Amino acid sequence: IETKYPELITPDSPSQRVAGKPLPEFKKVIHKVSQWSFNDAFSEEEMVEFDARVKRFIKQYYDKNSNSTSSVSASYSPTYTCEHKIDGLKIVLEYEKGLLKTALTRGDGKVGEDVTENVRTIESVPLKLSKAVDIIVEGEVWMAKSQLKILNEKRKKDGEELFANPRNVAAGSLRQLDPKVVAERKLKTFIYDIAEYRDMPSRQYLELELLKELGFKTNSYYKHCKDINEIVDYWKEWKDKMKKEDYLADGIVVKVDEREYQDMLGYTGKAPRWGIAFKFPAEQVTTVLEDIVFQVGRTGVVTPVAHLRPVSVAGSTVSRATLHNEDEIKRLDVRIGDTVILQKAGDVIPDIVSVVKELRSKNSKPYIFPTHISACGGDGKIERIPGQVAWRCVSTDSFEQHKRRFYHFVSKKCFDIDGLGPKIIDLLLENNLISTFDDIFTLKKGDLLALPRFAEKSVDNLLVSIEKARRVTLPRFLASLSIPQVGEET
Repeated sequence: IETKYPELITPDSPSQRVAGKPLPEFKKVIHKVSQWSFNDAFSEEEMVEFDARVKRFIKQYYDKNSNSTSSVSASYSPTYTCEHKIDGLKIVLEYEKGLLKTALTRGDGKVGEDVTENVRTIESVPLKLSKAVDIIVEGEVWMAKSQLKILNEKRKKDGEELFANPRNVAAGSLRQLDPKVVAERKLKTFIYDIAEYRDMPSRQYLELELLKELGFKTNSYYKHCKDINEIVDYWKEWKDKMKKEDYLADGIVVKVDEREYQDMLGYTGKAPRWGIAFKFPAEQVTTVLEDIVFQVGRTGVVTPVAHLRPVSVAGSTVSRATLHNEDEIKRLDVRIGDTVILQKAGDVIPDIVSVVKELRSKNSKPYIFPTHISACGGDGKIERIPGQVAWRCVSTDSFEQHKRRFYHFVSKKCFDIDGLGPKIIDLLLENNLISTFDDIFTLKKGDLLALPRFAEKSVDNLLVSIEKARRVTLPRFLASLSIPQVGEET
């Protein structure tokens, strides 16, 4: 009928879930509401500190504003709403008059990618809400563990590489330019927060109830807790029970329940003061440390990196872990050839927890921190930064530092030049096509076509990205220059 009478097509028609043509690229869109991520807590002590910090901040606020007529000010004691911290990909949905308008990824918190066509294929995302309201909501796109198993069985049959974990598949699927692929992956959503709405509920748990009422799929295991003891009990309960669920969650999210308290607590530069992610203990595995090598950063700081016998941990294979600095190597007494216990701190960064000394070779010798590192340039000498645990190169103009400054310059948080990754930067530097940042903006088609791995289309795409990057905000420009102590927040 819609084919015959296209004027009858409505935005909430079932036909609008059907995948359309593949997109040429994802459009970047500025978020109407800034997207934050939560700080992490890994122990009960850290949660007690969080609770004390929240209460202290609220009390200070009322002491300054003693004339406040607040309805919740009497005890300065907030309550909390606890929810599962779903391990997926954050999504931001905007509705106008109850109809889905856009779906954006989190991106860098300020700018996301428009993945509306892909999100339309996800059945748990309502195309039309139960009320004709204007609202922006936030949630998580995830893949069920059972669905990953089905997907991997098919990939095995087809001779394709298996996917490591549901989170990576969900994130990768949502960024597929072909919506048909997304539809086949059978992704799911949990919506957990209202970012913008005319009639905001007065409490966090009421937000979840409103979301459900509007037609969103929410996680039903949330709990309203009156104090820190109830929070810890909820965390302990789900630390053991979570493995039985068909989705991954790496902890619980704890939010101050009262909206009035949330508003007065506000945000730091990077996270809300009124919420925290209380992580479950990380999975631990053992492997062998085969070597310690040094990475030279863009500011000349040298970081020891452990090269490990590859091992699977928290759903992915790792072969590297940071050793942070000389003091950490001494604290662990870690030596080449040692069997070590490894975990992913916050399920993201591989970290060596300890050494299994019973398995250490009798001929093992303590690791001696070097005095010279060839990647530093010059004579390779390194020095300890006064008052810090870090070491840095004495020379400031090595190739290694130079290229890392370029990697930073073109990164998402700075000039955001799509297609100009580390391998291409290395290629341009090795062929003397760039030596200073501004050289990037003088590159011509003929310069690039002569290089390996470059075809006409890839050259055109890169030049378009460079052209787009000519206009940049002052904060991004300053952050891109690798000035010591001048980062994104400064």
